[in-house]
Amino acid sequence: MKRFVLAFGLMLGATVAHAEIDIQEVESPGGFDAWLVEDHTIPFVALELRFRGGGSLDLEGKRGATNLMVGLLEEGAADMDSRGFAEAKEAIAAEISYGMTDDVVRISTQFLTETQDDAVGLLRASLVEPTFDEESIERVRQQVLSSLQSDATDPDKILSRTFDAMVFGDHPYATDYNGTIESVATLTRDDISTAWQNAIAQDRVYVSAAGDITAEELGALMDRVLTDLPEQGAPEPEDIDVVTEASVTVVPFETPQAVAMFGHSGMERDDPDFFAAYVMNTIFGEGGFESRLMNEVREKRGLTYGIYSYLVPKDHAELIVGRVASSNDRIGEAIDVIRDEWAKLAETGVTEAELEQAKTYLTGAYPLRFEGNGPIAKILVGMQMDGLSPDYVTDRNANIEAVTLDDIKRVAAELMKPDELAFVVVGQPEGLSDTVGQ
Repeated sequence: MKRFVLAFGLMLGATVAHAEIDIQEVESPGGFDAWLVEDHTIPFVALELRFRGGGSLDLEGKRGATNLMVGLLEEGAADMDSRGFAEAKEAIAAEISYGMTDDVVRISTQFLTETQDDAVGLLRASLVEPTFDEESIERVRQQVLSSLQSDATDPDKILSRTFDAMVFGDHPYATDYNGTIESVATLTRDDISTAWQNAIAQDRVYVSAAGDITAEELGALMDRVLTDLPEQGAPEPEDIDVVTEASVTVVPFETPQAVAMFGHSGMERDDPDFFAAYVMNTIFGEGGFESRLMNEVREKRGLTYGIYSYLVPKDHAELIVGRVASSNDRIGEAIDVIRDEWAKLAETGVTEAELEQAKTYLTGAYPLRFEGNGPIAKILVGMQMDGLSPDYVTDRNANIEAVTLDDIKRVAAELMKPDELAFVVVGQPEGLSDTVGQ
């Protein structure tokens, strides 16, 4: 068992507060690994499980099967129906939530120390012994279908679907992991069971915990919950190289305000230059009201209430993208400004003042993420999935501080590609209807 200690000094007004994060690497008797931060000050535990793969594991013609399966995990398990499972959680004040993305199935559990045995039993039952009974399947199916019907008239959902289809081609990322009305309507119990076997497997699990639990107890917990799961899940899809060209694609939709998404290929999370790209994008579009995009598009010209950009290092593809909303008569001007700022960043980088401001913000805000067992457990499991080591928490701010102006200028010249910057616009934009593919 290895331990890594992170000590934070937080200046809050005139008061200095110190927080210590002691990360232990734990291996269970059965061979499962986890990261743990013990905190015995309150009788409470936060446990995080992640299974790599997520919606990208859906079989051909079965889009939405993993999503429907995850929605059913708390709808009946072992000898409990959905009501019985909910009542059992409520009786011991435990919380178990389930979710997913293209790349991961996530389960978050929180319970009191005194009810740990019962809470872990419920968690195990939901993962190992889900019933997938027909009544529950139909109920959750109708919930998903209702959501999909609503999404069909949601400009933001239309925007995301169109952009993903454009940049990801025939990869699973190109379609919504929730599925379509047609695909979800035809999913069977066998499809859902297959999705469970493909996604909830031992060979793709990541575990973290924070709170009133020892390494020995966590090891026993993992063996109890995970040992009876399928040993191997389905293979993940191949990686994809995103290829775009400078263009504007308009999706006509009757709305007073157009929404737009823009971007192109990005950078892998394990790239040696990722910290420089991260600081660069904080300056460019992710730094709130202090970012360049917000200043140029909103503050100077009043073209939007909000605009941002972000790095998307997915498991099998990487993007740098952004979103903006503006009135139909001004979205064209907003696009022009974004293009200009994209090219400017690629050509000249950032200023010393911008860099120092971003460093102060990023390093000062980081310790605040570790407030509470729940956030700590989520951070730890995310670090594992990103392939980071426990000492990342001690090195992260130093890596931010080490980024130089030359680093950002070099990375900006490589990462920001004006000739590949693609836009999708949903709405009734004036002056853009004839610019598709231009």
